[in-house]
Amino acid sequence: MTKTMKNLLALALMAGIVLFAGAALAGNAQQNGGTGFFGDAATRFMNTFKSVRTMVLIFGGFGLVVLAVAAILGKVKWAALGALAAGLAIVAVAGKVVDYATGQEKGDIEYNTFSGGNTSLDM
Repeated sequence: MTKTMKNLLALALMAGIVLFAGAALAGNAQQNGGTGFFGDAATRFMNTFKSVRTMVLIFGGFGLVVLAVAAILGKVKWAALGALAAGLAIVAVAGKVVDYATGQEKGDIEYNTFSGGNTSLDM
């Protein structure tokens, strides 16, 4: 294993300790309904996935419009427009495909916002 790989693994370990070890080492299993470390990790992953998915869909929508105009003007091949549209469709349904494959509904996580209300992140 190279020195760079060891450094990356050490960095990932430190990031994991900083992000997840607080609740797990403190014995705070009630934070996520008694699920502990892996429940906390899954909840954080899904929240991050949904946030990133939203940003990708917004920027991809703008890119789709730009590529459509460029394709109409003959500057870009229509295949690039189709590829971007297919990629956005895959990103849009990725959560539901995982839910179907696992038989669970983690894609519809509800969580408390800062205002105190429950907000569903399902798109």
